[in-house]
Amino acid sequence: MRQIVSVTSVDLPESRVTLNVEVLAPALERSISRAADSIGQTLRIPGFRKGKVPAAVVISRVGREAVIDEAIRADLPTWYAEAVAEAGIEPVGDPRIDIGELPEEEGKPLGFTVEIGVRPEAKLGNYTGLKVDREELDVGDERINEEVERLREQAGRLEPSEAPAADGDTIVMNYRGSIDGVDFDGGTGSDQVIELGSGRFIPGFEEQLVGAGKGEDRTIEVTFPEDYQAEHLAGKDAVFAVEVTDVRTSKLPDLDDSFAEEMGYENLKALRDDIRERMTESEDRRIRATFREACIDAASEKAKIEVPDSLIQGRASEIWEQTVRSLAAQGINREAYMQITGKTEEEVIAEAAPDAERSLRREATIAAIVEKEEIIPTDLQLEDALEHSAGHEGVTPRELLVTLREDGRADQLEKELAARLAVDLVEESAKPNLIKPKKD
Repeated sequence: MRQIVSVTSVDLPESRVTLNVEVLAPALERSISRAADSIGQTLRIPGFRKGKVPAAVVISRVGREAVIDEAIRADLPTWYAEAVAEAGIEPVGDPRIDIGELPEEEGKPLGFTVEIGVRPEAKLGNYTGLKVDREELDVGDERINEEVERLREQAGRLEPSEAPAADGDTIVMNYRGSIDGVDFDGGTGSDQVIELGSGRFIPGFEEQLVGAGKGEDRTIEVTFPEDYQAEHLAGKDAVFAVEVTDVRTSKLPDLDDSFAEEMGYENLKALRDDIRERMTESEDRRIRATFREACIDAASEKAKIEVPDSLIQGRASEIWEQTVRSLAAQGINREAYMQITGKTEEEVIAEAAPDAERSLRREATIAAIVEKEEIIPTDLQLEDALEHSAGHEGVTPRELLVTLREDGRADQLEKELAARLAVDLVEESAKPNLIKPKKD
């Protein structure tokens, strides 16, 4: 790969560094050319077709400085990532970037500085043979029974009922809502299906329908919550005239071999055995993951690690931004989440501070163990780690590893695997102190 930047690093107090970065002239000119092409897509210049204006003409028309500005806007994230990789640092939080003077002539580099927090360093104490709590693996009959009951409820069928509606029953209703005797928008519905006790309606609404029978009319009085999504209703008292048109109760299948056969099993024992096996595998994974974290936490407690508040704040902000991206994937934006939780961003970030500090201490401890133990993953270990990805891409693990190295993308894999091997070392030498599982 062609070198894009050159970097020198200056250490600052409180786990921060300044990177003095130069975008090398050849790389900068390539970026400027791409930026000129992009600007040229929108220019109309006599004698040239739209989108076909040469870079030199674009630069002459709009000015070299404007084109460099566009190049910076497009390529600064790449230059920053290259600088971080070249410096060999693990950044924490948002960088502060200052762009230097723009080069007026071709063949000159572009300079900029980056100030950023970096992972703290750990002075290791003892990290092997540590006594660490570990949950006992216990998947008892009670949990199996709960899962079987959940499956029965899923398989239940709604049947008409002449009895008064009870919690858990489903009713069908027509309703009309009013405030101070005046109907309001969205307050009328027909053939509305609701499960009593589900909590889907306004607080207090479902509770007042318990005991209602088919064909019965009821008057329901409620108060809309202060944070109700329809602002014109929030905090207001309302009255609903409800007609119950049907009551249905869930008929659960008998707990016998026939039920198990409907679920795809030979008999009830086979169903319970399968549930136990799956639960045992799941619990074993959870317990081991928790134990591994506890092992590293124990090692970090033995180490000397200074974690400045600025780093904790930076990592907490990163955790929050990860949460925002995860919520966006579920169709929930930042503002909606703030409204649901009733918290400000500052409060959410502050609540993430303990997790942020813990993660920084773990990372510092793991990195120090990797260095002290001189852990360097072998090609065989790297290929084992790539087996799933290679299968997905239809190549051998060896071929995928070669490709990653050719593209300069193997370093991150090697770092992640080295960290995993360091945790393995601490875990395998630890002395588990078995404790009873916590009751939910």
